[in-house]
Amino acid sequence: MGLFKQMKDMKKTVEAAPGLMAQAQSMGAQAQSMQAAQYAAMQQAAAAAAPADGAFFEPIAGVSLELYAEISRESAGRPGDLGHAASSAAGRGVSGESWQAAMDGWNARMHNPSVAQRFNALYMQRG
Repeated sequence: MGLFKQMKDMKKTVEAAPGLMAQAQSMGAQAQSMQAAQYAAMQQAAAAAAPADGAFFEPIAGVSLELYAEISRESAGRPGDLGHAASSAAGRGVSGESWQAAMDGWNARMHNPSVAQRFNALYMQRG
């Protein structure tokens, strides 16, 4: 008797499978739609936050984005070696205190897509 019940239950499961698959696909599509909407909202918020006067590109502690990218690129071969980056900055006339302020400031500004894109372009340039 247990075997017949198992077969009956299996038959019900197989019959329900197309409906369950459709439901899963629908939920997946809804999740993708929500993700796309959130991404679009984030992009709009970032664009709205970017000042028209370009204040995001003003030097921080005397370190321009160009100089920050140059020092970062030079230090890339030694990840985690902040001393190397600081000495590279010092070789360009940037004090350790100013370099720390610049790192903190530029990293905070990277949430702005325009800053991040410009940094990436500068970082990829060969001196």
